[in-house]
Amino acid sequence: MTDLPEHVRKNRDKWDAQAVEYVAAGERAWARDAPTWGIWGVPESELGLLPEDLNDKDTIELGCGTAYVSAWMARRGARVVGIDNSAQQLATARRLQVQHGLNFELIHGNAEKVPKRDAQFDFAISEYGACLWADPARWVPEAARLLRPGGQLVFLTNSYLMTLCMPPEDDVAATDRLLRSGFGMGRISWPNDPGVEFHLSHADWIALLRRSGFDIEALIDVRPGPNATTRYPFVTLEWSRQWPSEEVWKVRRRG
Repeated sequence: MTDLPEHVRKNRDKWDAQAVEYVAAGERAWARDAPTWGIWGVPESELGLLPEDLNDKDTIELGCGTAYVSAWMARRGARVVGIDNSAQQLATARRLQVQHGLNFELIHGNAEKVPKRDAQFDFAISEYGACLWADPARWVPEAARLLRPGGQLVFLTNSYLMTLCMPPEDDVAATDRLLRSGFGMGRISWPNDPGVEFHLSHADWIALLRRSGFDIEALIDVRPGPNATTRYPFVTLEWSRQWPSEEVWKVRRRG
């Protein structure tokens, strides 16, 4: 563990300690046949994060947590690998595998350095996993290495705009004012949170993705429904109905 980067160690400690808080949500998501996404539970029918045909495809979830996304892919016929930094999150995932009769590979490890061979996967996905908690300069090129030419990467994370409007305090909702610079974004830590997040501007995401060998297919601003709810205090429904609090990137590995 001592050879891990500092942010990886901090995030491992954070998620091991907080894993119990995500057990119930993981159980609900595993039991759900139709995927819903993000903090607002937007239906897959609106966002289309998963390919229409996953049968017999090799897929990987980068930062899988309790691995409910991996379970959704496995039920659609994919060969699935999930990797996560937290052993405690994976313990929940393994219990739910047994409960639901699904068997796929789970790796305790860092999504910035995945112990899999080059060009092994057709599809990679991250929902608030590696795309938020891993260093983009490391995990994006790693995702490109893992994907076959023509393979797709999809990730959902906090929006660039919301990050600009976030107060520096913990658990305070985004405002209608810009509170931080849009230039030089990257590593962000909150005062009472032991974890380390990573946020990029759209320009920096585009430059990194293209430099890593990806072509950008879509950037989706996620808008929750008028009656959506969330457990998270950092943004309100009113805010998220006016401006995107989440965004989805869909990119494809160049041949």
